Amino acid sequence: MKTAKIIVHCLVQNEGRFIWYAINSVLPFVDRIMVWDTGSTDETVQIVRLIESPKIKIKELSSVDPEGFTKVSQQMIEKTPQEYNWILILDGDEIWPEKSIKTITEYARSHSKTESIVVRTNNLVGDIYHRLPESAGKYRLAGQKGHLALRLINKNTIPGLHFDLPHGRRGLFDNQGQLIQDRDPEKIKFLNLYYHHATHLPRSLSKGGDAIVPKRKQKIKYELGEKIPKDQIPEIFFAKDRPELVPDMTKPAPLSFWIISALQTIPRRIKRLLIKGKDGY
Repeated sequence: MKTAKIIVHCLVQNEGRFIWYAINSVLPFVDRIMVWDTGSTDETVQIVRLIESPKIKIKELSSVDPEGFTKVSQQMIEKTPQEYNWILILDGDEIWPEKSIKTITEYARSHSKTESIVVRTNNLVGDIYHRLPESAGKYRLAGQKGHLALRLINKNTIPGLHFDLPHGRRGLFDNQGQLIQDRDPEKIKFLNLYYHHATHLPRSLSKGGDAIVPKRKQKIKYELGEKIPKDQIPEIFFAKDRPELVPDMTKPAPLSFWIISALQTIPRRIKRLLIKGKDGY
C-alpha cells in the first residue's frame, strides 16, 4: 500500500510577521506546500522565497475581495494533483508545535478512511505566550466546543469537495452542499492537540498592511489572556537560523497592551456571559 501524501494549502496576504514560522513549523512533516499570495504589499513573498525547499510552490495573484478569496481557495483544490490524499489548511498565522504536527500527520497517513481531523487552537492575545480562555471559543466541531479548527481533509473520500460562501463564512462542502464537518461523525477525528493561531495579533510587516486585508483589522483584540503551557509553544519561534527579515516573535507584549487589555477584559467577559453569541461551525 502506498503511503498517503499530504499537501498544504497556504493562502496568504500580508503575513510577514508569522509566515516564516508557519511554513517551517510544518515543512518537515508534509510532502508539498502550495503558497498562493493574493497581493501582499509587505515582505510576505520575499520571506517565503527565503525558505529553500523543493516542497514549496509559490504563486502570486492580485488582491481579492471576500468572494474572490473563496474562489481562489477553490482553485487551489482544483490544482491539487490527484496523488495527494490529504489537504492541510495552513493560514499564514498558524504555527504548529512539533509534537502536534507530527501526531496529526502520522494519524492521517495511517487512517485512510477518516475524512477530516479537528484540533484545538491557542488563539493568541498580546504575544505567543498568552491565549484567550477556552470559554471564549464558540466553535462546535467533532462533538467538542471551544477554540477548534478542522485542519486536515481527506479529499479522496469526500465527493465533490469544494469551498463556498464568502471569506468570513467560507466553508468546505460536499457534492450535496453539506458542510464536511456535518458528515458522518464516525469519520471525523478529534485530536486533543494545539497549534498557535495569531488571528488577534498584527500580522503584516507594513504600516496599514493589515487594514487592506478583508475582515482582518476587526480581529485584533485587547484582552488579558491565560498563560500557555510551555510544551504547547512552537519550537520554531526560537530557531537559531531565523533570517534577518523575519521579526523576532519571542518578545513579550508591551506594557501598553496589558494596560489597555486590563480596561477591556472585564466588559468583554461580562458581555460573553450576558449575551449569547452565535456559535461557529
